[in-house]
Amino acid sequence: MTFIPPETRIAIVTGGARGIGAAIATRLAQDGHDIAVIDLDRDACDATLAAVCATGRRGFAVAANVADEAAVETAVTAVVDALGPPTVLVNNAGILRDRTLAKMSTDDWDSVLSVNLRSAFLMCRAVQPHMRACRWGRIVNLSSIAALGAVGEANYSAAKAGVQGLTRTLAIELGRYGITANAVAPGFVVTDMTRAVAERMGMTMDAMVDEMLKTIHVERPGQPEDIAHAVSYFADPRSSFVTGQVLYVAGAPRG
Repeated sequence: MTFIPPETRIAIVTGGARGIGAAIATRLAQDGHDIAVIDLDRDACDATLAAVCATGRRGFAVAANVADEAAVETAVTAVVDALGPPTVLVNNAGILRDRTLAKMSTDDWDSVLSVNLRSAFLMCRAVQPHMRACRWGRIVNLSSIAALGAVGEANYSAAKAGVQGLTRTLAIELGRYGITANAVAPGFVVTDMTRAVAERMGMTMDAMVDEMLKTIHVERPGQPEDIAHAVSYFADPRSSFVTGQVLYVAGAPRG
């Protein structure tokens, strides 16, 4: 018999202060999870916590650099003390340091690999003992269509492709404990991050949207809620026979 967790489930969302992470935290709260948000800036999480609490669920936020091993262990311990053992983990934290290969510094490379890939490994390693103890868990890692290759994003593409390999391996290793591991790979989504990219490129956001729509067959840009809905599916108890998968949420065929 498949173990179904108790009514109160605990989910951790990294990078949950804004954008896609905030939408994921809110959606999982609506699904019946208590939410722990881990982000660099604790105060920046207030809006997300308010949205979580508005659903009637408990919310907790802790500041941590999820690329730092000691900080991750401390943050997960704080979550357990505040809410209980986490059984859902969403690795959403990420940064961009876009440069073409000739202009990319070692720091550009290391920073992006650390925040986008190393952090997912550290968080999964820290949380999996709690999932194994429950004999139930859901890991959802955020990849990207950039995993397929993108000009000026050798670091980001490598990290997001690495996330897919990590996810598939975790699915193999952890499945026997009732833990699934899947990845969501967003396409173009309107967020503060993509607005910052447009600004760096000297474009208006409207101009960037128009350019991206040339390859988006549903003829609209993605919204954070689109990604949150996909994460919700993978986090659901009813998705127990789905693991090691990468779902491209991009408004067009990908992968």
